Amino acid sequence: MNREKLMKMASAVRTGGKGSVRRKKKAVHKTTTTDDKRLQSTLKRLGVNTIPGIEEVNIFKDETVIHFVNPKVQASIAANTWVVSGPSQTKKLEELLPSIINQLGADNLVNLRKIAQQFQRQEAAGAIEEEDDDVPELVEGENFEDASKEEAKTA
Repeated sequence: MNREKLMKMASAVRTGGKGSVRRKKKAVHKTTTTDDKRLQSTLKRLGVNTIPGIEEVNIFKDETVIHFVNPKVQASIAANTWVVSGPSQTKKLEELLPSIINQLGADNLVNLRKIAQQFQRQEAAGAIEEEDDDVPELVEGENFEDASKEEAKTA
């Protein structure tokens, strides 16, 4: 290597001016701790309390389930805020359905069927509403531009 190229490289890694010590390695800034502190301070302002004794949490989203095992759960009833933190897994609903039914028991199985029927009704009603929102067919022989011009003349 030539001397000029070495001098350019050396000047690029200096932290100060000429004659100052060169930096040995690039400084890596960690911002995750500050983000966590900000989140905790915001939650503290909301007045969340830790809820002990929760072994698992399932969050249902469409056809997937976000599954937490032994999560840290915090809640503020007044602010209508729930915080679930910890390691999670995203699974398909079919994978967790047998274990969920076992946990519900026979008493709640009837309630689960009612909820499923309500969802089916809502989906059917949503399909009917979508059909009503379609633009109607134009009537043959009608010209709406001429009709609007005539209204403008009479007004």
